[in-house]
Amino acid sequence: MTFVQLIDCRTSRFDEMDRLMDTWVEQTKGKRTATHAVVGKDRSDASHFIEIVEFPSYEEAMRNSNLPETGKVFQELVALCDEMPTFTDLEVVRDEQLYAETARRFFEAVAARGELPPLDGLIAEEYHDHDPANEQDTMGMDAMRREVEMWRRGFDFAFSVEDQIGQGDRVCNRWTWRGTHKGDFMGLPATGKQVTMTGTTVFRCREDGKLVEGWWQYDRLGLMGQLGALDALET
Repeated sequence: MTFVQLIDCRTSRFDEMDRLMDTWVEQTKGKRTATHAVVGKDRSDASHFIEIVEFPSYEEAMRNSNLPETGKVFQELVALCDEMPTFTDLEVVRDEQLYAETARRFFEAVAARGELPPLDGLIAEEYHDHDPANEQDTMGMDAMRREVEMWRRGFDFAFSVEDQIGQGDRVCNRWTWRGTHKGDFMGLPATGKQVTMTGTTVFRCREDGKLVEGWWQYDRLGLMGQLGALDALET
């Protein structure tokens, strides 16, 4: 579960503190586990600063704290503060931006060239997929991988996410899909044609950001027309 730490301090030597943090970032390159950090200054008190640091989990935050460089920087940071800084540890229970980022990473992962990457960091084991083109819903991660592999055997493709809208535990994604028909797809042998399709996917996410349910709407009929599968029906 995502973990956030708030560091609340007062200092009249912020420029020195800022340079100190730049030094720590450089010294811990490749070792630090923080994924995002924001520093804010109180508009009503120019000596009051709060740093918000995000980690993938509490365990990763502890790994970061145990780095020798972190201990050294902490001592120097305290020396620059007007009083002892305070720390607040938070388990993230809702993060709509996290949901949107997970959805983007999912679209990137299923389109990645080469072997399909593991999806266990993106979708839940009990993932439930609703696709109107399928007679039955796709249930579970293994079944979802098989569904994705069917598309990957037929096309080299990529998604462009045009819009994302989050509400509650859901994120809606409007996308454009572009592919090259390289292999058998629904009984159609490879044509080498470059094709385009638009669609929308709504994902439901759980607290850790993983996708647990998805609803797809896309122009498969238009795709089949681009592949020439409808020509026989028109004559």
